Amino acid sequence: MTATTPSLSPTGPMWSTSYDILIVGAGIAGSALAHALSAAAQHRSKPLRICLLERSLAEPDRIVGELLQPGGIMALKKLGLESCVEGIDAIPTYGYCVMLDGKPVHIPYPAGYEGRAFHHGRFIQALRAKAKQAEGVEVVEATVSELIECPLTGRVLGVRATRKEEGAVEKEAFFADLTVIADGCFSNFRNQVMGKAALTPEVKGHFVGLILEDTTLPIPKHGTVALVKGHGPVLLYQIGTHDTRMLVDVKNPVPSDLKNHITTNIIPQLPSSLHVSARKAIEKDRLRRMPNSFLPPSEQGKHTKEGVILLGDSWNMRHPLTGGGMTVAFNDVVLLRDMLLDVKDLADWKEVQGVLHRWHWARKPLSSTVNILSVALYDLFGAHDPYLEVLRTGCFKYFELGGNCVREPVSLLAGIEQAPFLLFRHFFTVALYAIWILFTSPRQVGATADGKPILARPRPDEYPFLAIKSVRVFYTACVVFLPLLWTELRF
Repeated sequence: MTATTPSLSPTGPMWSTSYDILIVGAGIAGSALAHALSAAAQHRSKPLRICLLERSLAEPDRIVGELLQPGGIMALKKLGLESCVEGIDAIPTYGYCVMLDGKPVHIPYPAGYEGRAFHHGRFIQALRAKAKQAEGVEVVEATVSELIECPLTGRVLGVRATRKEEGAVEKEAFFADLTVIADGCFSNFRNQVMGKAALTPEVKGHFVGLILEDTTLPIPKHGTVALVKGHGPVLLYQIGTHDTRMLVDVKNPVPSDLKNHITTNIIPQLPSSLHVSARKAIEKDRLRRMPNSFLPPSEQGKHTKEGVILLGDSWNMRHPLTGGGMTVAFNDVVLLRDMLLDVKDLADWKEVQGVLHRWHWARKPLSSTVNILSVALYDLFGAHDPYLEVLRTGCFKYFELGGNCVREPVSLLAGIEQAPFLLFRHFFTVALYAIWILFTSPRQVGATADGKPILARPRPDEYPFLAIKSVRVFYTACVVFLPLLWTELRF
């Protein structure tokens, strides 16, 4: 299956192994690509030799990567991996429930579509099992320490890694025609591969995670987004028969006493049905946090190292609020699989470079939609600004209209529809509708003796002030959306 030869090193022989494709990282993207290339390469005259390298094959324990949107389920089926969400106690999800001022707003997926929520580690192990079973795939537990580059051209020829075996200290060389780096959000090789094209991830805060036991969400089998006054949103979704994940958005700087912060400021603003289980989780669970990073994808091939490409979070990240990361990753694998299999010689970088250009733009309809929507919604839900509050109110009023005002936006969020300009149309329709609401909707002008709010519509003499405010609201919408759109389209 592989060609193995000894080579000399200062401390003795160092073994080297040659493959067609090396994949560094057996996570979401890496495991899926290994299986996909193997399964789809059966028509080739010579099967592909693939090596999948992973530092630890033990079941990972993470607080993200636990919600797969319907678009991700669709991509799984194209990859022949739909069985990976079976037998892991995965929970079907049918949409979202957004809590605003204690009032639930139901945002269901279109009829016939569903997502899945699960423990991340169980899903990863199912993907790895499929990769191990794939013909021509060798899964190696080893820590990759460096890229092997040609001393003359700088082309990446493979990697050096140390196997996770008792007494193993010798670095082993793994060579391949093409190396794929899929080592996640904390990638060790991102800057080295991208060179001058490398971008620095923007950290927009952290999600702090804990698990609630045997609790009931406001709308069962729906992701719940609770908007908390004075703080970022809280995301909840059921990931097992007895387990519900709770993610608390914490802005920088992170409070020194997170448990006290969540107990005092967050839990009292959640639906009352969650209070007891949330407090129990705080008392018994170890709080863990993950950075909420945004990293736009810059095109690979032109100004990046030859012989190597980045895949998954090592290359492109979006805010996890919408749970779209795995959907983008699986869709990327679907597209890359089909394009790489058409390459006659994986060692021909000019041919691979053309594939990378086509892949970069073929993935845009979905990846741009998910990326833009994730950050725009976070700005809308998480910021505390009078103009963003107008937009947020308009957004909920827009959802209450029903029909396409719900179906199309949630289809974009779920990865069912792939259309950045449809997102553009709905976003600015929301902005204009928010301005209409500003002029026409009753607002609180006082309170009765028993504390009930007194509502009244704006008076005509208030219209000049509202007109000025409307301009600022629309300007804020442009500031939120247009830079994100430009970031996606210019790279």
